[in-house]
Amino acid sequence: MLGERIREIRKMKKMTLEGLAGEELTKGMLSLIENNKAKPSMESLTYIAKRLGVEVTELLEEISGQELRGLLETAEKLYNSQVEQCPDKYKQLISSLDPYMDKLNGGYEAARLLDLYGRCLYHEQLNDWQIYCNRAAKMYDEMNLTAKRAGIGILYSTEKFVKHEYTESLTIFIAERAAIEAMHAYVDPITRADLDYQEAILYFAVGDSEAAKLVMEKAIQFSKEHRIFYRIDDLYRLAVAHAMMTQDEENKMHYLKKLKQYGDFADHAPSILFYDLFQVKSLMEKQDYYASLEIIDYYLSNPKTTDFYAVWFLLEKGKALYSLSRFLEAIPFLEKMTIPSWVHHPFDLSLLYVKDCYKALCLFELGHDDEALHAAKQAVDHFEPLPPTPFKDFAHETYNRMKENIK
Repeated sequence: MLGERIREIRKMKKMTLEGLAGEELTKGMLSLIENNKAKPSMESLTYIAKRLGVEVTELLEEISGQELRGLLETAEKLYNSQVEQCPDKYKQLISSLDPYMDKLNGGYEAARLLDLYGRCLYHEQLNDWQIYCNRAAKMYDEMNLTAKRAGIGILYSTEKFVKHEYTESLTIFIAERAAIEAMHAYVDPITRADLDYQEAILYFAVGDSEAAKLVMEKAIQFSKEHRIFYRIDDLYRLAVAHAMMTQDEENKMHYLKKLKQYGDFADHAPSILFYDLFQVKSLMEKQDYYASLEIIDYYLSNPKTTDFYAVWFLLEKGKALYSLSRFLEAIPFLEKMTIPSWVHHPFDLSLLYVKDCYKALCLFELGHDDEALHAAKQAVDHFEPLPPTPFKDFAHETYNRMKENIK
C-alpha cells in the first residue's frame, strides 16, 4: 500500500513525521496518509517523493528499488555460496523470494531475481522453473543484457544435456543462440566465448566432430585475436580430448603444449594438473609405468587435489598396476574411483567408463571369471548410448575376450 511504502522509506531515511511533513503538510495529514486513511493529491505525492529523495513511481510501486537491491544482494550472496556450507540454499532462496515473484515487473533487479528463482526451482527439480526464466529472459532482452540472456539460453540447453539427451540439448541451444543473436545486435566477446564453447561441447556430444572442430578452432582463433583468454583453457582441454578420441597425436601434443604454456603463464592450477594427467597417459602409452605412478601418487597424496581430479588419478593408478600385473592391488583403486554425478559429457564418461574394463581384466587374470564377465558387460552397457570412440571399442573388445575365454 502507498502509505506503508511512504512510512517504510521515511524510517529507512531516519526521518520523523515532522521532518517529512515540512512546511507544506501537517504531521496529522501525513500520519493519515501513512495509515492509508487519506489519499494524497499528485501535488502532495510529488512533494513527499522530493522530500524522501525518490521518484514518485517508486512510491507507487509495491516494492521499492532500494528494497529490491537489498533483496538481490542477499539472494546473490546465498546463491553463490558453497553447497557444502549451505546444503539447502536453493530451498532457502525459494522460500525467501516466493512472496515477491508476482510483484516483479521490470528493471535489472527484478529480472535477476526472477532468474535466480527459476534456477533454484530447476536445481530442486520443481515445476514452472522455465516460466520464471522466460520472464527474466524477456526483461534481459528489453534491457539488452546479452550475457545474462545467454546464460538462460545455456540453462535451457543444459536441462536436456544432464539427462544425456544430447540431440535435444543441441537443438535447443542452436535455437536459443539464433534468438539471442537476432535480438542483440552486439554480442560481447566473453559471451561469444561462452556460446562457442557450449556449441562445440554439444556438437562433440552428438558425435558431429567436424562441426565441433570448426566451432572450436574458430573460438580459439577469436580468443587470440581479441586477447580474450576467459575460455581458452577450456577450449584447449576440449581440443586435447578431441585429438585423443580421434587418435590425432600431432594435435594432441600441440594443444597440450598450449595448455601447459597457459597454465604456467596464468599460474592456473587446473591447466597444469590436466597437463600432468595427460603426461601420465603418455607415460602409460610408452609403458613407463613406474614414472607414471610417481606423478599419480604425488597428486593422490596432495590434499589440494580435489575429489574430481582424484577420480582420474585413481583410474590411472588402477590401469598402471594392471599393466604391471599387480592385479590384486589394482582392483581397490578401480573400485574406489566413483564417477561424479555431475559428469555428463560423452568424452568424460568414455574416459571414465573404462574402469570397468580394467576391473574385468584384473578379475579375469585372478580367475574370478563370473565377476570378470559381469564387469565387462557393465562397461558395454555404460558405453551403449555414447557415440563411437576408441574407448567404446575397447569395452566391446574386452567383453568379447571375456566371452571367448570364459567357458
